[in-house]
Amino acid sequence: MKRMLLACLLTLGLLTAQWPGVAQAQTTTAKVLVLYDAPPNDPYTKLGFAYAIMLRNLLGHFNTDVTLAPVSSYTSGNVENYQATFYLGSYYDNPVPTAFLADVAKTSKTVVWFKDNLWQVAWDASYGFAARYGFTFSALRGLSAAPSGSNPTPDFFDTVLYKNQSMVKYYAFNASTGVVSADPDIGVTTVTDATKASALVTIKDSKTGEQAPYVVRAGNFWYFADLPFSYIGPRDRYLVLCDLLHDILGTNQPVLHRALVRFEDVNAFTTTASMKTLTDYLYSKRIPFSIATIPLYMDPLGAYNGGVSLTVHLSQATGLKQLLNYAIARGGKVLMHGYTHQYNSTPNIDNAVSGNDYEFWLATQNRPVDEDSTQWASGRLSAGLQEFTSNGYTPFAWEAPHYQSSPLAMKAVPPLFKNTYQRAVYYTSDTPNLNSTAPNHDYSVGQFFPYIINRDYYGQRIIPENLGNIEYNICSIDPFSCLNYTWNDLYTNAQYALVVRDGFASFFFHPFWLEPDLGTPGFQDFKSLVQGISGLGYTWVAADTVK
Repeated sequence: MKRMLLACLLTLGLLTAQWPGVAQAQTTTAKVLVLYDAPPNDPYTKLGFAYAIMLRNLLGHFNTDVTLAPVSSYTSGNVENYQATFYLGSYYDNPVPTAFLADVAKTSKTVVWFKDNLWQVAWDASYGFAARYGFTFSALRGLSAAPSGSNPTPDFFDTVLYKNQSMVKYYAFNASTGVVSADPDIGVTTVTDATKASALVTIKDSKTGEQAPYVVRAGNFWYFADLPFSYIGPRDRYLVLCDLLHDILGTNQPVLHRALVRFEDVNAFTTTASMKTLTDYLYSKRIPFSIATIPLYMDPLGAYNGGVSLTVHLSQATGLKQLLNYAIARGGKVLMHGYTHQYNSTPNIDNAVSGNDYEFWLATQNRPVDEDSTQWASGRLSAGLQEFTSNGYTPFAWEAPHYQSSPLAMKAVPPLFKNTYQRAVYYTSDTPNLNSTAPNHDYSVGQFFPYIINRDYYGQRIIPENLGNIEYNICSIDPFSCLNYTWNDLYTNAQYALVVRDGFASFFFHPFWLEPDLGTPGFQDFKSLVQGISGLGYTWVAADTVK
């Protein structure tokens, strides 16, 4: 069974099948420069680059031409070559070139600065920062005390207030190991001249009530008090940046909220009854939907077949083709969800059965598979497409098994598929070594999107999935399915997604939750979620038509 991949990856209306007006497009391409910290020979050398990739992905929603570069490479006057320059201050006191500091203090081009190192320009009187921009930098603030067994959750500025939502920053403390999973620090600023600067967004300490500016704008200059790419989630301040990028880039995007639903892991053994029930319900509501289908089913170790290896091609899967045809006639659209959605005869985290295991990533060792190459991945994708086309189906999109592929495998997707419909994991190398702890080691970052990404870091056009999926704890049946994630959780995520002016409410659902032997309220919860998303004012659309 497919496991839920949480939004952090540490890790939605009128009931109509007609798609509404498309998102506002920029009339010209904006050249954008993204600068990041890359301290040499340091464990965090590549972390800034990872954040830069995430920002570059969001900028792919817009009509942009994006350049990524370490801030250390900046040369005088370069900001004038770009409509907007973003600096990701992720490393405390990383030396920022004086050429960049001087240009920031005088340019009329848009500059967006995140978190660290603003003091290098704000506290140097020679730049005249406060006089120009009307605000000052005070200090970094983080946890009020070191966490301990007796005080596991010391207070910090943990809640960003935006569009009537309280967006809580992620925090976790493991008392047994002493490990804190959080990024609590913020840069505290003070507006000194309200005619020049204003705090657009506020962050507060939920325990003490103290507040500080989270986003300050002073004409062409923007300051974000933290890095909204760390520990992201569907109710997180990450969505503030996603929305404000419209203002930073001047898109004049009108409010447009659309919803998507996808059925997941549909394969040769998906029951006709479950899919027919779900299809009939959505058809009665005139809601289009997508069907993530695995074209070649494999159980090489006979895990579900009495120890006897089993392979079922799409041409042999009569029941699957019947349910696909029934769904397509009622608004369903097929996408390809892996070729086999498993890796050879190797238990790649579970039992090597289609739908359970990873295909383009060796999850048991957190590295690319031995055969990894763009050519190898392209061969599997092409074979999967052949399974579909020879049986009369044309998938409109690709979705990677468990949302994870190697960088080289992801590069095989754009030549074969116009769309990728998923979240994704991104890497700081095409051949990542994530198990190293040496300086300059690689990073991977998981990212979800609230809207269409026209071109991501690997060249994919991403159709978003941003709410997650309903999960039930059935540990007694499946030791990999021990999580409860309710329809109300997804509904709450959809409420938060409304803060993004063109944000989607997109989720997926496993038809197997309707199977009687599991004893879950799957169908009722599915209906409750669909009705809840509709009640929030989202318009249901077909994923193959969204623009």
